[in-house]
Amino acid sequence: VQLQAYGGGLVQAGGFLTLSCAGSGRTFGSYAMGWFRQSPGKERVFVSGIGWNGSPYYSDSVKGRFTISRDNAKKMVSLQMNSLKPEDAAVYYCARSVVAGSQSPYDFGSWGQGTLVTVSS
Repeated sequence: VQLQAYGGGLVQAGGFLTLSCAGSGRTFGSYAMGWFRQSPGKERVFVSGIGWNGSPYYSDSVKGRFTISRDNAKKMVSLQMNSLKPEDAAVYYCARSVVAGSQSPYDFGSWGQGTLVTVSS
């Protein structure tokens, strides 16, 4: 199973962007899905996740600004990012997990190639 993240781009601080992640396979809806981000020279960190039943959870840094959703019929996960800050700039990755509620990248797999988000101040 390969996940494809897309939708990144250049946006001004305070702006918004929506990332999407396309999955495949009949078991897509059985997995929790997550978004992570990685800046140059830094570790990959958790941004947001959503359980197989649609229950969302967020890192403190994006809570209240980002919204994650999923459409199992379309095998898609989206991340609506509002009020973007320069510190949100990174390569964003989507991945899947069998561990409900996990924020650890070690619990996630099938990483896509990532999509770059640049936020200008």
